Amino acid sequence: MSELNNQLWASADILRGKMDASEYKNYLLGLIFYKYLSDQELRAVYEEEHGKVSEYPSRQDQLAGLLDWYKEDAMDVKDIISKKLGYFIAPDYLFYTLRKKADEYELQISDLQNAFIELGRQGDHFTGLFDDIDLTSTKLGANAQQRNVTITEVIKALDEISLFGHDGDVIGDAYEYLIGQFAAGAGKKAGEFYTPQSVSKIISEIVSIGQEEVTPFHIYDPAMGSGSLMLNIRQFVKNPWKVHYHGQELNTTTYNLARMNLILHNVEQSQMQLRNADTLDEDWPSDEPYLFNAVVMNPPYSANWSADDKFLSDPRFERYGKLAPKSKADFSFLLHGFYHLNENGTMGIVLPHGVLFRGASEGMIRKTLLEMGAIDAVIGLPANIFYGTSIPTTVLILKKNRGTRDVLFIDASKDFEKQKNQNSLRNEDIRKIVDAYKKRESIPKYTHLAEYDEIERNEFNLNIPRYVDTFEEEPQIDIVELSNKMVDLNLQIKQKETEFLGLLDKLAITDETRELIEATKLIFA
Repeated sequence: MSELNNQLWASADILRGKMDASEYKNYLLGLIFYKYLSDQELRAVYEEEHGKVSEYPSRQDQLAGLLDWYKEDAMDVKDIISKKLGYFIAPDYLFYTLRKKADEYELQISDLQNAFIELGRQGDHFTGLFDDIDLTSTKLGANAQQRNVTITEVIKALDEISLFGHDGDVIGDAYEYLIGQFAAGAGKKAGEFYTPQSVSKIISEIVSIGQEEVTPFHIYDPAMGSGSLMLNIRQFVKNPWKVHYHGQELNTTTYNLARMNLILHNVEQSQMQLRNADTLDEDWPSDEPYLFNAVVMNPPYSANWSADDKFLSDPRFERYGKLAPKSKADFSFLLHGFYHLNENGTMGIVLPHGVLFRGASEGMIRKTLLEMGAIDAVIGLPANIFYGTSIPTTVLILKKNRGTRDVLFIDASKDFEKQKNQNSLRNEDIRKIVDAYKKRESIPKYTHLAEYDEIERNEFNLNIPRYVDTFEEEPQIDIVELSNKMVDLNLQIKQKETEFLGLLDKLAITDETRELIEATKLIFA
């Protein structure tokens, strides 16, 4: 992890000052992705002759093997590797080849641009992936020569990263690091497309409970961001390579990031169904499958949406009789996701606390969900754990056909580690939340299992402090002991004052000090 961070820092340092973090992350993450594809191809070529090995030779040796085969039969190597990986990058366009040119300061912007164009022609899953990397931007340099120098230095820095030696979510880890280091530059919207790994793990483990052996497993994120929230499900199911990913994202840049992330995690094209569109404006997916084993979501909080009357007859919203307000689309996202949950599935969604207690149309929707028994659990998270917002958030767990209408409340708001810019959930905090969810019983000052009648008495208000009492009583004060201490302290003060006045009397009195000494004595008179 430290190597990844160090090289990202070095790469960002080249671009910092030229553009803000929200822009240079596109360059860095896009280039990391292209490097991964290139280095993966070199390994694939080596494995064709030598099989998989525990240690691979240098990329220089791997490239030499590819060049020998390519000179002998270019079509053969292209056909075999394309079938194996789903793409083939010509030797001249491999990231390592570009790095070698960069070392000699022979790299031209056009080399990289042509490399992106060629890869984009190799299937729909690569189309438009690098559109956010504007190699003609004057922010890289005022002229072509300056832009060449900038990209040359970035490529040299990024090529030092060993992606195969990195244990984890490369795009997600890189993104989290960039946002963490440059939160001010990344801006308020940063939290809208990246869910911290700790929160992802909580949601992923909970939605997988009882479904660990389901095959194939279909997961859906209608506001998928970078896709990391979906990918975490692999840790908790028995057949991680049989998971199918369905996701939608409005922001094109972030949509491309999710596509890269899934490809980086070796998700087959046939197992990903992703769409760049507005989730609320038009229902999707409408073709099979449109009901999923798990629905996960961290939508933009209290976003605006049209709330047009036409949605009152939309099957996602019609049974609730009311629409979420125009200025707060939180329940619109929730109802969309719940509509696409299958009868035995589980949904986890991150939302601001307002959804728990706001009235008017939101109160009506919440009441209907509670009457249906749809809300299974309410988990209160600590404040300041998401990038770009310090507000406390809640995870709502929803199910269909539960057979009961009780709700488990978990107040995890006080369990975290305080860090420089963010609060962080530790492994023990995550474990405590998930274990409490599984046990589904009341734990003093942490959880409360509320029956429907209790919720009804609270007028369907789900504000967590109504159910989990975390009030800590102040210790009893011993008045007699306190009085004795005060008397003793007053005696000590009097004694010190007497000693001080005695010292004043011993001072030599002159015309200059007389007035000061007399004024000081008056203070203690």
